[in-house]
Amino acid sequence: MVAQHFTHIDTWVFDLDNTLYHPSAGLFAQMDVRFAAYVMRITGLDQARALALAHEYWVDHGSTLAGLMAQHDVDPTEFLADVHDIDINHLTPDPVLSAAIATLPGRRIVYTNGSENHAKRVLAARGLTRYFDAVYGVEHANYRPKPTAEAFATIFTRDGITPSTAAMFEDEARNLVVPHDLGMRTVHVHESPETAAHIHHGAPDLAAFLSQLAR
Repeated sequence: MVAQHFTHIDTWVFDLDNTLYHPSAGLFAQMDVRFAAYVMRITGLDQARALALAHEYWVDHGSTLAGLMAQHDVDPTEFLADVHDIDINHLTPDPVLSAAIATLPGRRIVYTNGSENHAKRVLAARGLTRYFDAVYGVEHANYRPKPTAEAFATIFTRDGITPSTAAMFEDEARNLVVPHDLGMRTVHVHESPETAAHIHHGAPDLAAFLSQLAR
């Protein structure tokens, strides 16, 4: 049974985007447009090339923001405010997910490569705010993004997390490599979870997966 692998867990770390809501909500489709527009303004590239560069920075630097900071010295606060200025009015509360998260014993946190403000907006729209003890955005990691080890170390030290008694839930498989290496239990939240050495469990439906862990 899945539950037996989580009996030692006292800290539950959740990514935000495409993890605590379904990807069909399309928030990244909105953000991609804003990513491209921002890169266009900075570089003078056309939209297609700007979007390609944004993706290239995501691959090479861990996030588009990290690439822009390294290559173009952008203001991260301005960038985050710009790209997260999106419509989330179509997000709705999820009582089933709320109930499943509420049953998890111990500390529950959100850790995202987005901003704290974006995370709090999404959590409020999903009716999840009161179920989390802390929310960390990329600014709390000094703008270093997951999947870098430095980013995880900064957040985990700040929150006092002991990796050996913590679990990480992520939609991006590459962001589970460091948590796995630190000794965390790793869960890939995705409709088609990857099978890899650094992924312990796949969760096509997060609420259904969490419901198996009730103690």
